[in-house]
Amino acid sequence: MKKALIALAVLGLTGGAAVAQSSVTLFGVLDADLKYVKTGSLTVKKLDSSGLNTSRLGVRGTEDLGGGLKAGFWLESQVDTDTGVAGGGSAFWGRRATVSLSGDFGEVRLGRNKTVSRLHIEDFDPTAFTGLGSVSVLYSNLGSGNGTSFGRADNLASYSLPNNLGGFYGGVDVSAGEGVGTNKGQSVRLGYKQGPLHVSGAYANTSNANDSDKFKLASIGGAFDFGVVRPSLSYTESKYQARKEKVWTASLTAPLGQGQLWGSYTDAKITGETGYTGIGQGKLLAAGYIYNLSKRTALYTTYSNLKNSGGARFAVGGAPAATANGQKSSGFDVGVRHSF
Repeated sequence: MKKALIALAVLGLTGGAAVAQSSVTLFGVLDADLKYVKTGSLTVKKLDSSGLNTSRLGVRGTEDLGGGLKAGFWLESQVDTDTGVAGGGSAFWGRRATVSLSGDFGEVRLGRNKTVSRLHIEDFDPTAFTGLGSVSVLYSNLGSGNGTSFGRADNLASYSLPNNLGGFYGGVDVSAGEGVGTNKGQSVRLGYKQGPLHVSGAYANTSNANDSDKFKLASIGGAFDFGVVRPSLSYTESKYQARKEKVWTASLTAPLGQGQLWGSYTDAKITGETGYTGIGQGKLLAAGYIYNLSKRTALYTTYSNLKNSGGARFAVGGAPAATANGQKSSGFDVGVRHSF
């Protein structure tokens, strides 16, 4: 009788279901930098956030459902270290809000997340699209209002291949416009990453109810780690109506002391119909050093210089917006990042 009562009590605590292993993790990054930036004659000195990695707070978890099947969730919010503003001024869980199921078949995710085309581009930018040296400032939506091909998307359904394919990987996602002005689109990525070699390709297109003309993006990239240095090269071509942008990035990363030295050069050129104000070219040269005090804490410094020509008005990350065609933009920072 006593054993039966104990069994009933345990059954009540588990809701009548088999006990499954689960875990929940609180994580985050706090990153702050002292920054000097200039565009044309406008200069700004400031304490800024996210100079190396985006400051964030998140919680994620998994539950083992048995038979190789797992359920998961992920909630992640940007936190601006300099002001304490949550969500980076946008949706609180704007970085990621997903629920997922994974197993031998791969993984299915539902919710707001990065597109696979954005993940592809990040992998061949030493800054991963973040901070003063980020190449993201040279990626244009060509006036379409459809920039999620190299960003994050709402209403996203994603599928990723299983990770036991001998180095091959891939994913596809679809975002629903839901009949309103939000972006709808599709993107796909295929790649190979094994040992020192990494190659990847991606394609995406987006549109919305207010602009049915599709913004299209195609990109390829490759890198090889020689141990003493890792060179990488990527090329991206975007199209919208008669407008086109070509962006290529060449970069090097190398271990140095307790840290990593990196440098990159990016060339972006926009062409299109007469009258489109964005036609022009931007060239970004950036370099930086990351010094690891521990596995979780690092000091860093970055320098970037961006030259515009024609009608281009690009500016380095965190700098004032250009007010005239052909203005130069540059910046320098020193900062500290701590992850937990």
